[in-house]
Amino acid sequence: MTDIRRRAIAVLIALSPVASGAQEIERENWTARFQATYVYQSKPSFAAPYSGPNSVRPQHERSYSFTSTAYLGLRPWSGGELYFNPEAVQGVPLSNVAGLGGLTNGEMQKVAGAELKLYRARLFLRQTWGLGGGEERVDADANQLAGVLDRNRVVLTAGNLATVDIFGLNEYAGDPRTQFLNWSFLTYGAYDYAADLRGYTWGAALEYYRDDWALRAGRFLQPKLSNGMQLNTQVFRSYGDQVEVERRHELYGQRGKVQLLVFRNVAAMASFADALAFGQANAATPDVASVRRSQTKIGWGLAFEQAAGPDVGVFARFSRHDGKTETYAFTEIDRSMSAGAIVKGGRWGRPGDKVGVALARNGLSGSHRAYLAAGGTTFFLGDGRLDYRPESIVETFYSLGLVKSAWLSLDWQHIRNPGYNADRGPVRVASLRLHAEF
Repeated sequence: MTDIRRRAIAVLIALSPVASGAQEIERENWTARFQATYVYQSKPSFAAPYSGPNSVRPQHERSYSFTSTAYLGLRPWSGGELYFNPEAVQGVPLSNVAGLGGLTNGEMQKVAGAELKLYRARLFLRQTWGLGGGEERVDADANQLAGVLDRNRVVLTAGNLATVDIFGLNEYAGDPRTQFLNWSFLTYGAYDYAADLRGYTWGAALEYYRDDWALRAGRFLQPKLSNGMQLNTQVFRSYGDQVEVERRHELYGQRGKVQLLVFRNVAAMASFADALAFGQANAATPDVASVRRSQTKIGWGLAFEQAAGPDVGVFARFSRHDGKTETYAFTEIDRSMSAGAIVKGGRWGRPGDKVGVALARNGLSGSHRAYLAAGGTTFFLGDGRLDYRPESIVETFYSLGLVKSAWLSLDWQHIRNPGYNADRGPVRVASLRLHAEF
């Protein structure tokens, strides 16, 4: 074999999507994956003696959403990974995405519309520095090249992505395309993480893994306005900081983990106390838009997840923030408790199926309640008045494996005290979800 032929073969092997190491462990140098998800929702009418500008509409409603994403990845050098995600979205929401703390469709963006929109969802670099301690295998997945990593390592992720791509990850609740749909289960309910209207931002996070521990910290850009599309690039004046500690463990031979998150947001936000004072001083309805100034929001979250066998997993989350200022980028939840379980269909001879059930109880701070009771409105809430009760949500779904990498799910949500108002509801939402991966 000539030197030219040997070199050509070596180049082809290096550029192939899967190259085998000395131990025949899969290692990808590039990846191209795709997903498409369609969600149809129907809500029957419900009792409501009054409604406001940001109420769940009491009439029967139908809704749909469609998303399609390409996950393109490349390993440009040892330890480096570069990812690009073009995404398309289309949808007509229930009640114009308003009236609830726990909104019913995690695939429905705040900026969705009936016209299909194509945009860049993510463009980020991940750099890993190995520190020894043994090796662990990483399987191929969306925005994850298959390979082997040192058990002890430092990881830097920087660019355009979602804060919750890194913080608050949970194996059983966090993906509305395959798991629970309600926003209360996407992450910590009271985690007002930095994001634009689509849920993405720019920033960086540094992670340190050692044995069964992980420590991560990151800073991300806030939108210029509450729930706005345009991000504020003044990273030292408007930002979302978070630090998370994670401990992985085995309990009776089954894997699990515990996470503690703290976050601090700085942005031009309105305080509910200022808005109420402004309304009283001007004999007017309180309005958050009139009193925005640079302020700080502090919060925390505690999460637990545990496998209970090869086909069963359970989770629980608790979260809270100070509740003094308006919701800036996520949803109208100041404190939240959630728990649930997912059971895979291998237990009844259908390994591609799974069933899930979860419940959440969301609440508001005292000043937030007083603001809404006085007739104030926020981005999501505003019934005109308020008979406050915590918002309670139960969700269950069955995901049926149709063919390889395609699933049809039936989902049911029961929401008591929608928008924290005991005068309205309950709201019941039935959903059909079709999801495919390629």
